[in-house]
Amino acid sequence: MKITAFFFILFTITLAACGQTSGPETNSPPPQPIQPRSAEMTGDSISTRFQPPDGYERTPAEPGTFAFYLRNLPLKPVGSPVHLFDGRKKSRQDVHAAVIDMDTGDRDLQQCADAIMRLRAEFLFGEKRYSDIRFNFTNGFPAEYAKWREGQRITVNGNRCAWRNTGRPSTSYEDFRKYLVQVFTYAGTLSLSKELSSKSIEKLEIGDVFIQGGSPGHAVIVVDVAQHKNTGEKVFQLAQSYMPAQEIHVLKNPKDPALSPWYRLDFGETLETPEWRFSKADLVGW
Repeated sequence: MKITAFFFILFTITLAACGQTSGPETNSPPPQPIQPRSAEMTGDSISTRFQPPDGYERTPAEPGTFAFYLRNLPLKPVGSPVHLFDGRKKSRQDVHAAVIDMDTGDRDLQQCADAIMRLRAEFLFGEKRYSDIRFNFTNGFPAEYAKWREGQRITVNGNRCAWRNTGRPSTSYEDFRKYLVQVFTYAGTLSLSKELSSKSIEKLEIGDVFIQGGSPGHAVIVVDVAQHKNTGEKVFQLAQSYMPAQEIHVLKNPKDPALSPWYRLDFGETLETPEWRFSKADLVGW
């Protein structure tokens, strides 16, 4: 398949978001859906391992919501290192407070924005909200999972993308993951930053994203929020993937180790995470 110079530029920008590059395909067992764990299972989910600071309580999150899904994501055992997509350990093991128990695939694709799209898509897939699973490629093409389920596949010709009836209808999780591979290949921080809507920092909630679209760019997702019972002040937790593609992990707070892994909503002009700096203007929501 020949790619013209124009689309090659778009393709390069997409892969460069968080340093993304593709890798060789390997034969591996079919992937399995990731489900949130019950809050009763002590210590193996975000909600049970990390208690809010004194005087704070978690904001409401009803079952069936994205907030509930993120707050109850399964965690690997305490002290687990972050691994890259190829099994090697991440060079920095000082940035995470916990590792989310979710595979990264076997290619260097699921980096920062991709991991966020993965979490969003896994939630919607689990809730059978298939028509809501849709992400834009860097060139603006809408990749809709509902069409993929019908057997349509995306073809690329120069700077144009189109749906073609070249596949078979499938509702399997394995084919859902194949859809995500194509999304991760042609989407990134630049496209996701244009899809999501800006919002004020005061309205931050679970599922919101701090994102800087570019080449490179970066993005982290809010996975938990708590609020002070008397003052109403909020604190929140963040998770990320990075480059190369790696396990999603809950971030430490490098500026306030005593509060870590929580961050204060009133963080000033700069939100400093272990590997990136954001501003209040970088907050977006679905």
